[in-house]
Amino acid sequence: MTRGALCFAVAFWSGFFVMGVELLGGRLLAPDFGSSIYVWGALITVFMLALSLGYLAGGRWSQHAPSLRRLALLLAAAALATLPVLPLSGTTLENLAIAIPDPRFGSLAAALLLFFVPTFLSGMVSPYCVRLLVDTREASGRRAGQLYFVSTFGSAAGTILTSFFFVLWFEVNMILIGMIAISLLMAAVTGLARSAQA
Repeated sequence: MTRGALCFAVAFWSGFFVMGVELLGGRLLAPDFGSSIYVWGALITVFMLALSLGYLAGGRWSQHAPSLRRLALLLAAAALATLPVLPLSGTTLENLAIAIPDPRFGSLAAALLLFFVPTFLSGMVSPYCVRLLVDTREASGRRAGQLYFVSTFGSAAGTILTSFFFVLWFEVNMILIGMIAISLLMAAVTGLARSAQA
């Protein structure tokens, strides 16, 4: 697989992963904080904030010896940072709901605790992919447009598949574990391909 194809595949999956996790986040927070507009407002705020900061960090990091290996590390780091969501979504959220009874600020604190770090790392992926794809200044706008199209298309796919199908077929924990496993597999493929694409 070429460097370009790998970058597009990673960007697609990263977008899919972020939206899948965000939708599952609503399910994880619901037992302790409900599913009101406050909870979804908190989730969306945390995800948007983490992504925006991740875009900035990814753009800066891409300026220093960009490589497929580093892209693979980003993808793997985002997946591994999602693992604590599973154990923390039980007793920890119950205690947090007791400590912060207001569902607005309680759900905001819960979303920050569970999702800020993995979403921040996921946000770094797309600008890093753009840097790997751009060979000339003249092609930069076209390449960035293609990459963000693929990433956003992945987000749409993650949204529709998770909300319409996955949650009907599988438990939330199973979906999260499956998505983390796919991310780690893609990271391994990307990392191993670095020497062939150098």
